[in-house]
Amino acid sequence: MPTRRDFIKHTGLGLAAAVVGPSAWAHAQKTASSKPNILLILVDDMGWSDIGCYGGEVATPNIDALATGGYRFTQFHNTAKCFPSRACLLTGLYAQQCGMGERPGKITNATTLGEVMRSAGYRTLMSGKHHGTDNPFDRGFDRYYGLRDGACNHFNPGDQREGEGAPARKEASEERRKQIESTGRKAPGYPRTWCIDDQVISPFTPEKGFYSTDHFTKYALNYLDDYESEDKPFFMYLSYTAPHDPLMAWPEDIAKYRGRYLKGYEALRKERYERQRRMGLIDDTFPISDPTYDAWDGLTEEQKDEEDQKMAVYCAMIDRVDQNIGKVVEKLRAQGELDNTLILFASDNGASSEVVPPAFLNPTSNEGPIGSMTRWASMSTSWANVSNTPFRYYKNFSHKGGTCTPLIAHWPDGIEGKNVISHEVGHFIDFMPTFAELGGATYPSEFGGSPIPTMQGQSLLPILRGESYTRQNPIYWNWREGKAVREGDYRLLAADGGPWELYDMRVDRTETNDIAGEHPRIVNELSHLYESWAS
Repeated sequence: MPTRRDFIKHTGLGLAAAVVGPSAWAHAQKTASSKPNILLILVDDMGWSDIGCYGGEVATPNIDALATGGYRFTQFHNTAKCFPSRACLLTGLYAQQCGMGERPGKITNATTLGEVMRSAGYRTLMSGKHHGTDNPFDRGFDRYYGLRDGACNHFNPGDQREGEGAPARKEASEERRKQIESTGRKAPGYPRTWCIDDQVISPFTPEKGFYSTDHFTKYALNYLDDYESEDKPFFMYLSYTAPHDPLMAWPEDIAKYRGRYLKGYEALRKERYERQRRMGLIDDTFPISDPTYDAWDGLTEEQKDEEDQKMAVYCAMIDRVDQNIGKVVEKLRAQGELDNTLILFASDNGASSEVVPPAFLNPTSNEGPIGSMTRWASMSTSWANVSNTPFRYYKNFSHKGGTCTPLIAHWPDGIEGKNVISHEVGHFIDFMPTFAELGGATYPSEFGGSPIPTMQGQSLLPILRGESYTRQNPIYWNWREGKAVREGDYRLLAADGGPWELYDMRVDRTETNDIAGEHPRIVNELSHLYESWAS
């Protein structure tokens, strides 16, 4: 490892540079090692077409720049649901293998990215949503700040602050809780749990001026500063809760989009699809699926205004995420680390059609305009259909509208080509083998003295390096009543206990033409594969 004096001598810099150039010195120390940094950015409940580089009208210049400088994937997948997706991402296993297939809990029978990357000499950092009952600080992350649970008020996840209204939150009254639980459903709980390193805080009531996206970024930036001079690479998992409901955003961000959505669902969906085709993101193998939105002309003017307000706030939340990603990118650039950092951006499932019913909300609050701290609002099914253009359905469905995520990969020192669109197939289970290969990590055969399953995915590095790539094993999905398997060119799926549907991914990547009746042999083979995996 070169000394600071060696660095100054080699570069020809004088004493002044040695005094004012700590970033350059830190960069020289880190780049003496061939291991790159890794930054994994995840958003929550964002649709496939929402960001600009995937056809959306939302202003996302920083995310778009990452896409222009790297790869965009059209056939990458999550699990259609928040916590199973995050479990796959963290473990390299299917959620059903690590105790996270049915409800958020502790990760079992598995190791995590934090543990694996730390064993390879990485500084492991996490900020944002976890959605389990483990504290990530106890599962391999050197630093963690964020929401341990699944969703919360973006402006105040805790108790009412002096001089403010009551923050809207999921919390049923005692009477409503009994009614809900009598149906076999779980009543929403309050308070939500927050973690700051080894501290577990419930409720977490932050200072005024708090906003989840901004503060997750604030801690990520602080971590980059704290460990800038370290002689080791970093793995950072930056996990936003936006744009998951409640729909809440800063007024100045909402103002950018207010009124833009009064043209209605059909017009916006058509515009997004046409942009996707013009930019070369999709072709004739992506026919637009049948619409599932309401008739815009059937809405009253008041209803149209409310729908416009919902979408304006939703898009403002994505806009704010992009602003914050820009801050992280600029920090990496200032530290001389941007070129040697693999940045991945994805969403944990498709846009959500879920609307939280009044019985699940605190009856003493939930007043005020959509977008404010005191109002819990959700996207409509119709807007979710627009957000997932050109795919069918939404979060919770095993169709592409639930499982297909935009994936962007940016790494100037390591990626072959720029502005590349890839139709290669992948899944969140692929992150573990990709990062392990990149960092020279050894994936263990056991954890805590017990054997664990092998990694279920495969490395994406051949794709990023422009090399030949063949998917070795089928990919599986299961969430509630939805199930699917993909092997080769065919994807078999079923929803809500319905019959198997079969789609040819060579010509129908949006699953519009069910050919199950024409190919019973393929249906039989793939269904047996799925049942063997599920059992």
